[in-house]
Order: sequence, then structure tokens, then C-alpha cells
Amino acid sequence: MTTRFTIRPRAPFRLDLTVWALRRRAHNAIDRYSGGVYRRALIFDGEALAVSVRQTGPPRTPLLEVAAQRPAHLCCDRASEQCIARFAREALERMLGPHIDLGGFMHATRKDPVLSPLAIAMRGLKPPRFPTVFEALANGIACQQLSLDVGIHLLNRLASSFGPAPAGAAAELHAFPGPVELAEAKSASLRRLGFSAAKARALVGAAGAVAAGALDLEGLASERREIAMERLTDLEGVGRWTAEYVLLRGLGRIDTFPVDDAGARNKLARVLRVEHRLDAASTASIVARWRPYAGIAYFHLLLDSLSQAGLVEG
Repeated sequence: MTTRFTIRPRAPFRLDLTVWALRRRAHNAIDRYSGGVYRRALIFDGEALAVSVRQTGPPRTPLLEVAAQRPAHLCCDRASEQCIARFAREALERMLGPHIDLGGFMHATRKDPVLSPLAIAMRGLKPPRFPTVFEALANGIACQQLSLDVGIHLLNRLASSFGPAPAGAAAELHAFPGPVELAEAKSASLRRLGFSAAKARALVGAAGAVAAGALDLEGLASERREIAMERLTDLEGVGRWTAEYVLLRGLGRIDTFPVDDAGARNKLARVLRVEHRLDAASTASIVARWRPYAGIAYFHLLLDSLSQAGLVEG
């Protein structure tokens, strides 16, 4: 059974750019995009819910058409359908940021020699977020000190091994496993997927703490940046890069630019035409002029890199 509804984003909006900022690499098997349709499985009441999103209308008058394929054994009365639609809508509005107003960013960067051309070319990009802070944390841990290509492979394997799959035609999708799915995992199981011992221990430990109620990652949304950073870096295996990554991609703190991100620093050096390598301190100094939109700048640099690779059209 399929539940259908629409989302009307604040214009301008481009689904393709926003999804690519979320998925980052073409081999991402969790967040899929093909033929103008974004597909992903979400965990709803312990079950995998297949969701697809298509944009109709141009960036100036966008409309998102959503279809949520619910498991056949779930009750299909009107109340259940409304519950599924509400869950899927809230998840997608968090992930795709359709209602975020970036007028301030466009105004602030209209004369910036670096960001203005990117903002114009990528007009309609909204800052994406993972559906849960835990998923952002897991992404950060998986990609630490590795190339993004390798990190995405690890995350694909994690989802395939521990994430529930929808029944039927969408069975090739796997939802990203949440804390409950990973809490009982053994570190050795993650190591067989390619995770280091330290990363496996950090992931399983965080999952267990969240599942037991000892760690409230979602509650960090109400904390000041300094407190959220401190709570995150207190976790095993979490340093400044991972914490800032979680702030941006998990908590939606768009003032955050992960200055320890080597890839982002390289992209920044390229657009600035800087010949020497940027370090964290020099990167922080450069992006300070873009606050409170430093995180939006981060996503524009990422999309520019993907555009240069021919994956997206600016």
C-alpha cells in the first residue's frame, strides 16, 4: 500500500542539488537518486518504509511529490495512513530542508568573489541533514581519516548487514541501522565489514548508550554550540572534525564549517586559488567571514566539486 502526499518547498528549491549534497558519492546505496527520483528507506516503528520523492515544477515554483510504500502487514486505516504520512513528511523536511529560507545567505554573499558565483550556479540548494543525529555520528565515525569513497563503502555495508529492508519491489533498499539495530552488534561483526577496531567499538558503544537512554543525541539540538561540542567530543572516538560534522549534518547548525575536513580545505584552496595547503587555523580564519552561513558555504563547495566531477549540473 502506498501513502502519497506533497511538500511545497520555499522557492527556490532543487531536489537534485540537495540530494547530492546529502549522498556525496554516486555509489551511496542508502540515499539513491536516479531519473529525477530520490529513494531511501526509513525505519518506521521498527519496519523499513520505502520513500520516493520527485520534484515537479521549476526551482521558482517547486512541488515535491512523495510516495511512502508501507509494509503490507501494517494496518491501512485512515489513522495509520496519516501517521505514516506525518512520519515521512517530518523526516523529509528535516533531511531536505525545503522550508529553510536562504535569502540571508544570498544577500550576504552577493558581492563575495568566491561564494557569489557558486550561490548563483547552485541556486535552489538547501542544507541537507541526516534523518537522525545518530546517523550523522555514524557517518562521521565511519569516514574519519579515510577517503570519502571508502567511508561510503563502509556505510553501505553497515546498512546492508544491519539495516532492515522494505518488502517487495523496494527490497534492494536498506534503511540505515539505528541505535536499536546496532546496540546488540559485536565489534567483530563490524570489523569484518572493514571497520577498524576503534571505529567498531565507538559505533557499538554509542548505539548501546542511545538505545539504553543514557545518551540523548537529539537533545543536543537545544544546547549551545560549546556544550554540544563538549558532549560530542566526550564520546569515545569523536574528535573535533566528527563533532563539527555532526553539528552541521545532524543538528543543522549551518554556521558550522568542519575546518578539519581535508576535502573541504582542498576545495576551498582551489576556489581561492591558494597554492599552499590550508590548515585548520587558516581555514577557520577564511570561513569566519561567511558566518552565520559558513555551513552553507561548505555545501556549496561540495556541490561545486561534484559538478566539476560531472555528477551534478550547476
